[in-house]
Amino acid sequence: MHPAADPLTRTPNARPARIVVATIIGNAFVAYDFTVYSFSAVIIGKLFFPSHDPLSSLLLSLATFGAGFVMRPLGAMIIGQIANSRGRKAGMAWSLALMTLGTWMIACLPTVASIGPAATVLMVLARLMQGLAAGGEIGPASAVLMESVPRNRRCYLTSWRGASQGAAAFAAAMLGAITTAWLSPADMQEWGWRIPFMLGGLIGPVGWYLRRRMPSVVVDVPKRPRLATLLAEHGRPLFYGTLMMAAPSIGIYITVFYMPSYLVRTLHRPPVISLLTASLSGLVILVVNPLLAKIADRQPGRKPIQYMTLVICLVMTYPAFLALRMGVGDVTALLIILGYVAVALSNAGASTVMMLEAFAPQHRAAALSIMYSFGVAIFGGFSPLIVTWLIAATGNPMMPAWYLIAATCVTLFALQRFPERTLD
Repeated sequence: MHPAADPLTRTPNARPARIVVATIIGNAFVAYDFTVYSFSAVIIGKLFFPSHDPLSSLLLSLATFGAGFVMRPLGAMIIGQIANSRGRKAGMAWSLALMTLGTWMIACLPTVASIGPAATVLMVLARLMQGLAAGGEIGPASAVLMESVPRNRRCYLTSWRGASQGAAAFAAAMLGAITTAWLSPADMQEWGWRIPFMLGGLIGPVGWYLRRRMPSVVVDVPKRPRLATLLAEHGRPLFYGTLMMAAPSIGIYITVFYMPSYLVRTLHRPPVISLLTASLSGLVILVVNPLLAKIADRQPGRKPIQYMTLVICLVMTYPAFLALRMGVGDVTALLIILGYVAVALSNAGASTVMMLEAFAPQHRAAALSIMYSFGVAIFGGFSPLIVTWLIAATGNPMMPAWYLIAATCVTLFALQRFPERTLD
């Protein structure tokens, strides 16, 4: 097929800067909405999943948080295939439109006290819609970034997708801190929790517009891609790529999203530390991801820096949580958590590029979306719920550490077996 006939063909005047801005703004918005929900889980549990037992309300709210991840694999296959066949921009526009709609639903939903059980159903539907959008976001966004620059800059540019998730966590946590400080508990429960969702809903159309206006990207493809071909002929890398998501997905949902609740409910730390942990963790992810990616671009292979960070995490996880449990000072606790985050959650550039490079251009957007979405759905999405239940069932506050150690071992196993190659 002649390059000009295919929507995946690179335009000669594509500007990486415009592509990066349009991509990371939209990706940050998608991550922001998932983050805001996790930080609002306690209030949402009371308003949409009422129960006489506060723990039951929280668990139901966290289960709905996890339900959004059930839809991610479906979104990965549908939107990823759109991105492969109709162009990256088309897939990215679909994901952002769906996420914006789901966000506005959550922002405007009446509570159970107003409309009864229908509120619970609508909240779950909004989360499922957000999950569908998020599942299709990662593959096209990452492929656009990687395919915009030469091989020796791929890790750095692609790392901004992971860095944007850190920015989203930082923004969501700061908004949570500001609204909590300015509003009374009654006002927060009445209407204040909706503010972050409304702000996110306003950002969505801006990101959609920028994506529609950004230059077309990418590559020659020999023929139209078929999802069945990808699944049938590339099962091995898809399987090991999914397993590779264990450590990063569990890591971010435990150390960033669940950590505030863990510090307050389990370790009885002051709420101000929990808010600082969430916001500063996002800032660390934003800053360190591009720095590690620059190092990765200078390496002959994509795996060495991943092995290094995973082994360091394996060594430091238990001592870090033990120190938190033993009652180190609040500042020391904060530094321990941020140090762990810097190592565990800042290597998205090398890992993402390695997974993309393992597939031909006509398959890579859908392939990454599938690996990421199945991995997050299986390992990460329900991890706050699972860890909360494990601590309650065993009475052992060290369960998050053991959960993270197990996830790191799974990712090391998969990384060793994942095929590292460059197909273009």
